[in-house]
Amino acid sequence: MPPLTESQARFLADARVGRLATADAAGRPHVIPVCFAVARDEHGGAAIYSVLDRKPKIAELTRLRRVRNILSNPQAALVVDYYGEDWQSLRYILVSCRAELLTGGEDEAAQAVALLRRKYEQYRDMDLDGSPVIKLIPRRYTAWSFSGEGDA
Repeated sequence: MPPLTESQARFLADARVGRLATADAAGRPHVIPVCFAVARDEHGGAAIYSVLDRKPKIAELTRLRRVRNILSNPQAALVVDYYGEDWQSLRYILVSCRAELLTGGEDEAAQAVALLRRKYEQYRDMDLDGSPVIKLIPRRYTAWSFSGEGDA
């Protein structure tokens, strides 16, 4: 997998919202906006985390469609983009990834929540302890920008 440029990595990490695409076992797609945070390790690898927070939901957290989809089909994608009327500034990064669900009781889930709290002020006072966390493990990045350089 070719690494992101520094500019692309910064664009991905700084983005406030992404669109998470999952599909059920039959391949029926589901796309929703999510808050997320990127964690980089000492070997240059990355994981992307999104917590199932306490904002109003139609179903119980573990019965949400994205969760059911991940449990039956771990292939997922995250799109982070910028759209403006000045089309010369258009750009996106598509992260093709494997998704898994952290139950909330693991150290990694607690570290992910801490990372998300640093990025999003709204999470600082929200009860997220023990909340399930979606972990995205990038397999491939596709970056595009209007300039054609792929430098999102």
